[in-house]
Amino acid sequence: MSATTSIEWTRSDDGSAGATWNPVTGCTKVSEGCDHCYAETFAERWRGVPGHPFEQGFDVRLWPDRLGVPLRRRKPTRYFVNSMSDLLHDAVGTEFVARVLAVIAVAQWHTFQLLTKRPGRLASMLADDGFWALVDEAAAAYDPPPQAVAAIAARFLPNLWLGVSVETPKWAKVRLGKLAETTVAGVRFASCEPLLGELDIRPWLSGTLGWVIAGGESGPRARPMHPDWARSLRDQCTAAGVPFFFKQWGAFSLHADGDGSGRVTVVDRSGQRRSVVENPAPPDAIRMRRVGKGRAGRVLDGRTWDQMPAGAADHQGKAVGSQVADGSHFASVSGMMDASASISGMAPVFSARF
Repeated sequence: MSATTSIEWTRSDDGSAGATWNPVTGCTKVSEGCDHCYAETFAERWRGVPGHPFEQGFDVRLWPDRLGVPLRRRKPTRYFVNSMSDLLHDAVGTEFVARVLAVIAVAQWHTFQLLTKRPGRLASMLADDGFWALVDEAAAAYDPPPQAVAAIAARFLPNLWLGVSVETPKWAKVRLGKLAETTVAGVRFASCEPLLGELDIRPWLSGTLGWVIAGGESGPRARPMHPDWARSLRDQCTAAGVPFFFKQWGAFSLHADGDGSGRVTVVDRSGQRRSVVENPAPPDAIRMRRVGKGRAGRVLDGRTWDQMPAGAADHQGKAVGSQVADGSHFASVSGMMDASASISGMAPVFSARF
């Protein structure tokens, strides 16, 4: 099963909606970014409902019958893989992960965005000859074209965009370091959402990352994002020539003044939050008002930032960006491209994610 999605960074180059593909659903928390997981909130609503895909709530569940879904869709599509899970969860067996990568290798007319908080397990798998033998075996069941066979043999899937979630400085060092060990993907990226602190990702901008996404947290228990955190990431990316995508402010707006509706929270660059009546506030503290994701929008310093990796129109297995010595692909300054129109900050349609 797959469905269209309103996730902004999964849209196709022509602005049409991308899709989700969930051969696994369910997960468990591993870090601060998981605290208010949208997927868990949605899935647990249906726990115990007979016949519902989330009858088991957010418990990890494999869906082998969904593996072939992308192969049956001939229109080139940008897929977000496992929007309702993490493919690298310990409860997902190595053989099943190999079957997912086999589909990605065979379906070269699609682009697959795979995001994980567990890159250490993936890096270990990708370095194992036995794992690639499983990928090759799984792909054989789909009568793979020569390009797919060659991609698996080379251990490089040009239509795979592999990313890690990075929400705090601690996890930047851990997860980006592991991502740097991999060379399987056409694009490697960081999703800094929910952004919960100021990040210095410069060590990975010159040799690992081909794309950076940033955004604040949404939902009823959202934590505000200091605007300088997003600005810092944008400026680091601009200096390095790496595309930057600002997804959303989240639940809080930078503009605390206005019609007076919505709770105001003061947040400083260290991430400490306080009410407006608590004093003294440090000089870098910013007043932010809870207005909801839709009203907060996606504009950062007067414009939207919808930059995508160069050569993002990479269907039919075309390479992404310019290849460098370690087998990865990166965007150059001249190759960065902005979407021609601003994409609405509409909230995700949860029913379309599984």
